[in-house]
Amino acid sequence: MAGEFSLKKFSEIDLNDSFFDSLKADYPGNGASPSFADWFPAKAKEGRTALVFDDDQGIGAFICIKPEDEAITLTNGTLPKKMRCKISTMKIAERFRGQRIGEGAIGLTLWKWQQLGYDDIYVTVFDKQDLLITLLTKFGFIKIGNNLNGEGVYMKSRSNVDYSDPFRSFPFINPDFNNSGYIIIDDYYHDTMFPYSELKNTLQTKVALSVSNGLSKIYVGQQYSAPPYGPGDPILIYRRHTGPTGKKYKSCLTSFCILTKVIQAKENGIPKMPFDELLKEIGNKSVFDQGELQNRYNNDRNMMVYEMLYYGYFGSGNNVNMAWLDNNGYWCGAHNVSYPALIRLSPNEFKEILQEGNVDVSNVIID
Repeated sequence: MAGEFSLKKFSEIDLNDSFFDSLKADYPGNGASPSFADWFPAKAKEGRTALVFDDDQGIGAFICIKPEDEAITLTNGTLPKKMRCKISTMKIAERFRGQRIGEGAIGLTLWKWQQLGYDDIYVTVFDKQDLLITLLTKFGFIKIGNNLNGEGVYMKSRSNVDYSDPFRSFPFINPDFNNSGYIIIDDYYHDTMFPYSELKNTLQTKVALSVSNGLSKIYVGQQYSAPPYGPGDPILIYRRHTGPTGKKYKSCLTSFCILTKVIQAKENGIPKMPFDELLKEIGNKSVFDQGELQNRYNNDRNMMVYEMLYYGYFGSGNNVNMAWLDNNGYWCGAHNVSYPALIRLSPNEFKEILQEGNVDVSNVIID
């Protein structure tokens, strides 16, 4: 059974679950702070909530964040008091090592930080928590020192975003991009790839996330020529309605990503790379299983592979439909192309589309 994330009250969570044993051992309590076993029920009485991943084996991840207006005391100095976002607890079960549940967990956490608007987000971690430290470093957290409890203090700041890599800069888009465009995905594939892109009248929710759908995505298309954008560029995800009617109003933009890689696996019927090599590139990030991929590799005349990092979604009621794009000059006719995947959008056009989707551009693209 695949699991998913949900927002839960502490009072709904079983503290006796073996998932919490290591936290109880690592935080036995001292004169300066309570034990984890005492802290948890105290926060439950306050109504505290956490982002929790559950599957058929029990709790798989637990993340609790809070606004904080305190100084941070380190062994080598003190950071002054200011409003920050603190990840007060973050644990991912060891059984998920090598899987992408951690990507989803930290993505949801950083989206929340982005919404709160604070400059800094930080977390304290013991050195033995190598899985978590690797994940934090991948997403741009920097160790700034150790606290008095012997933990490393890892911080990420919007005033010092590292744009050298889309993971490190997540969830902020590099303001120096030159090109953008659309990736066109049929509705039945789209809704598996982008589970927290809420569409009106569906049962999806903003925080639902299956184990097989982290932030890294791969889409395999049949585009016959290279796209007008490349790695590092932001792209808009277009959900193509495949029903018999309503195309202009039911087909819409739902999400935006940063492209990380484009692979031409097959061109004009000629393979550009062996199938085994293609499988290694795709890994577990595609909505297609190996049999489907083999069938497409054998039979499709063209095969283009897009690797991307999921950066954000418009949400229920905010998705931008084809009719609006066409009426406002963002579609094929205005760009003199025959297929929407060939449209090159300028940075200003990309920003204007985000604004139409009620995205706060100043909180997504920052200098």
